[in-house]
Amino acid sequence: MFESIIFSISPMTILVISFTVFLVLRMPLAFAIGISSVLFFLADGSSSFIIPIQKMVVASQNPALLAVPFFVFAGNLMNAAGITQRLIVFCSTITAHLAGGLGHVTVLLSAIMGGVSGSAVADVGMQSKILGPSMLKANYSKGFAAASIGLSGLITATIPPSIGLILYGYVGGVSIGRLFLAGIIPGILMTIFLMYTVSIIAKKRGYAASQKKAAPAKKIISTFLQCFWAILFPVLLIVTIRFGIFTPSEAGSFAVFYAMFIGLFVYKELTWNKIVEVLKQTVIDNAVIMLIISFSSIFGFIIVDNQVPQTLSQGILGISTEKYFLLISILLFLALIGMFMEATVNVLLLTPIFLPIVQSVGVDPVHFGILMMTIVTLGGMTPPVGVAMFTACSILDCPTKDYIKESVPFLIAIFILLALLTIFPDLVLFLPNAVYD
Repeated sequence: MFESIIFSISPMTILVISFTVFLVLRMPLAFAIGISSVLFFLADGSSSFIIPIQKMVVASQNPALLAVPFFVFAGNLMNAAGITQRLIVFCSTITAHLAGGLGHVTVLLSAIMGGVSGSAVADVGMQSKILGPSMLKANYSKGFAAASIGLSGLITATIPPSIGLILYGYVGGVSIGRLFLAGIIPGILMTIFLMYTVSIIAKKRGYAASQKKAAPAKKIISTFLQCFWAILFPVLLIVTIRFGIFTPSEAGSFAVFYAMFIGLFVYKELTWNKIVEVLKQTVIDNAVIMLIISFSSIFGFIIVDNQVPQTLSQGILGISTEKYFLLISILLFLALIGMFMEATVNVLLLTPIFLPIVQSVGVDPVHFGILMMTIVTLGGMTPPVGVAMFTACSILDCPTKDYIKESVPFLIAIFILLALLTIFPDLVLFLPNAVYD
């Protein structure tokens, strides 16, 4: 009887229902995607069960994806090489004269660390452990400390080498070099907007500066030189990719060599014991990412084979073909779905659906990629299932309600910036067009 019920329901309905149920039950996303996809093939007697196995294998063997494990490894190496502490000293020197100085440090550090780790959750976890206790000792509220650290991690969504931008470029067939360049101005603007928000809150609450005057230029230059090699890292990536010296995958392997060389011979803090620990952590990080990518390839095949993008495109375009109406509607949907699903999964599953739609009304794929990555990454910093949010709250022992309350001013600043980036695409496209064209 159970089998008759299964086969009486359309395979696509089974896919959607099972996937939704698994999400509600808090099943890990990779398995929710994989099992619901397998159920589709069980219900669809006309499809060969060899297909999902082939799709998983093909996805894991794509040379374009070599960039992901390499950049993850390089980011972990640079964190273990003493770079983080040097960056904190540099950021603290610049912002010591500003009200709420440690709040500014976490924003600036995210901007620079985005060019090192490429991961928002890694950035939030690291800062919560290192900067969080100092912020609480300086009498910052737990909610403010957690919210400023958690939401500043959003900067890593666009500052190269963002892992999300690499995956978006891979899935959507978009130039990763252009995406890296396009993310720089939005990343800088995000840093400015969040620092301004920190200033307003700090002045209102009396979070005093640690010193009255700005640090002398000599001290700023000295601390800058200490972390020069870390700041140079994203610049080298962009230059080598733009001028065809490296492909994105080759740039990833270069990043590993660069991080290893700097850690062993320049800063001399990267020991072999640390390298072993970094390798263990990298294996875990990459296993999670590649499992999601492999299972998502089955899901993606089902979506494309059943012409979901075409059907959805016709339905949406039937409502309106106005460029900004469609773009804003899709971004609102991404914001909603990002609250429940991890950013990597959203990029892999939703890019093939929405990218053709926005391109059909004249939206540049690079512009859409920056907006999409910012929106879906933001979901990891907001309730109900934000991984970055829970990371900051758990490390700082901060109640979630306090985090949510304190995050409101930051969210307002972020959405104002997103509105500007949506209305004025040249803010995103100026650098890639100038360099590539």
